[in-house]
Formats: sequence, C-alpha cells, structure tokens
Amino acid sequence: QVQLVESGGDLVQPGGSLRLSCAASGSTYALNVMGWFRQAPGKERELVATLTRTLVTNYAHSVKGRFIISRDNAKNTVYLQMNSLNPDDTAVYYCYARESLSDYWGQGTQVTVSS
Repeated sequence: QVQLVESGGDLVQPGGSLRLSCAASGSTYALNVMGWFRQAPGKERELVATLTRTLVTNYAHSVKGRFIISRDNAKNTVYLQMNSLNPDDTAVYYCYARESLSDYWGQGTQVTVSS
C-alpha cells in the first residue's frame, strides 16, 4: 500500500551535519504521521522525531535542539536535518509512516559519526 525509501545516510565527523530524506509512494493520502526511528547495535529501536498532518512535532530528548524534522507535502517527502552530530547518534535510521490501521517502515539508512 505504502512504500518508504530513505536516503542520505553517510559517515560524518563529530560536530558535523547530515540531512536524511524519506520519499513515500503508493496510497499515501491517508497518512497521519511520518517520522524517523533509529536503532544502534545492541539497542532497541527508538523514536527520533515525528511530524503529524497538523504539523505537531515530537522529538526524543537526546536530539532536541539539534535535529529538525520537516516535510514537503507535495512530494510526500519528510526530512531530518541533523546538526551537532556525536558518536551516540550512530545508528540505522528508519523512516516511518502511519495511517489509521497500518504502520509502514523504510529499509533503513546507516549514519555513522566518527572522527
């Protein structure tokens, strides 16, 4: 029904910035929430940021003030601007979308923060 494709993951130095993109395709008209989760090795998947259809945002405490989630509604695309990156941000980042009855996930994109 809905497909999500992430891009933008890379190797970046501490203090650097990176922007992730997630393009949604298929039956996207009923999507209420889009956002990002991440999973580091040996840890559970955790919420990073979400953005609702009414533009309400939700951020993990660890990224508040550093990351910004935004969207281009015409393109069904969400972005995650990541600033002041540190090694604790190293993880696979997954795009997420939700409608009333279903959740959708992208395949993940690797972000590595290391000097």
